[in-house]
Amino acid sequence: MKLSSAVLADKIRFDILERVYSIKDGAHIASAFSLAEILAVLFNDILNFKRTDLTSLNRDKFILSKGHGALAYYCALYEMNIITEEEYKSFDTNGGYFPAQPSKSRELGIDFSSGTLGLGLSYAAGLAISKLNKNNRIYVILGDGEHNEGSIWESAMFIGHHKISNITAVVDYNSMQSDGFSKDILQFDLPKMYSACSWEVIECDGHNVEELKNAFNRPTLKPKVIIAKTIKGKGISFMENKKEWHHNRISEEQYKMALKELQEREVKIGN
Repeated sequence: MKLSSAVLADKIRFDILERVYSIKDGAHIASAFSLAEILAVLFNDILNFKRTDLTSLNRDKFILSKGHGALAYYCALYEMNIITEEEYKSFDTNGGYFPAQPSKSRELGIDFSSGTLGLGLSYAAGLAISKLNKNNRIYVILGDGEHNEGSIWESAMFIGHHKISNITAVVDYNSMQSDGFSKDILQFDLPKMYSACSWEVIECDGHNVEELKNAFNRPTLKPKVIIAKTIKGKGISFMENKKEWHHNRISEEQYKMALKELQEREVKIGN
C-alpha cells in the first residue's frame, strides 16, 4: 500500500537521524530535515521516476542544487525503493555509492553532481531546451541562501525570457545558511525577483504536504517557482533554527533525545 507523503516525510527524518548517528563524523543534518516534506511529495506524488526506468530519456529529471541536503535525497530514494538498503547505508563511507554531496549516476537516480552552489538551475535550463527533454518535466531544489550566487539569477532570467515552462524550481526557504540567518547576510525579496524574471511564483508552507501538492499541480504556461517556507532542523526542537546544526555530529544522548521527539511526532500525527 502506498504511504501518504506525510508519513513518508517522517520516515525520511528517521532515516536521516539514523544515518548521521551511524557514521559518527557528522553531516548536514538540519539542512536535510527541512527538505523532508518537499522530497516526500516530489517522489511520492509528482515525479515520473521509477527504479525500472532510471536510465530512460523520457522520465522526469530531479536536480538537488543545494547539494548539502543530499542525505534527505538519499533517504527518499531508499524509502521509494529506488536504491537498495546496501546502497543507502553506504552514505559518506569510503568507496560507498553515495558521498556527502550527490555525484551524478543515473543508474542510482542521481541526475546532477552538486556541491558547488548556484549551478543546478543552469543545468536545468540546458536539459529543458535539449531535444531529448522538451517533453519531460525538470524539478530543481535550491536553498534560499544559495540565491546569493549570481549564476542563479542569470539562469532565472534566461529561463523566464525563453518561457521554458517545463522547469519547476523549489526554494527550501528555511531562512538560514551556514553563517546564520539569511536576512543578516544578504537581504532581498525572493518572490519579487522571480516575478520580475517572468516566473509564476507560488508561496506555501513547505511542511504542509497538501499545500505542496497544490503548488506543484497548479497549471501555468510560465516556468514555476515554489517558495516553500520551512524550518531548518524541522522536527528536532534542539536543532530548529540553530546554525550549529547546519553540519554537526550527534552524541548518544542527543540521538536518544531526537529519536524520542520523532517518535512522539509520529504518534501525534497518527502514522
